Amino acid sequence: QVQLVESGGGLVQPGQSLRLSCTYSGRLFNIRAWGWYRQAPGKERELVARITRDDSLTYLDSVRGRFTISKDSAKNTVYLQMNSLKPEDTAVYYCNAMEVLHSVVDYWGQGTQVTVSS
Repeated sequence: QVQLVESGGGLVQPGQSLRLSCTYSGRLFNIRAWGWYRQAPGKERELVARITRDDSLTYLDSVRGRFTISKDSAKNTVYLQMNSLKPEDTAVYYCNAMEVLHSVVDYWGQGTQVTVSS
């Protein structure tokens, strides 16, 4: 099993920055990708950013250029640097790890609230 713990959420004003952290632990051998998802009230959960084991990157169009996903394997941590935050970025952000063995299994953190408001 893989355990994920997010931190770094909070309340910020538009234009400000936050960095989310996700520390993962457990059986990690078959983890192939890590991601950040978000879900706003009344909306579907959406992929914000993803980084694979070989460092391929994927971003939601609306955050590309503002958000950066990265990982530090030595610290078992994945980060989401969020700059130039907008009110529409307000959501619960979830860390994700994708395990691939015979099939795909996704693991999720508990979520951290990000609120962007003036």
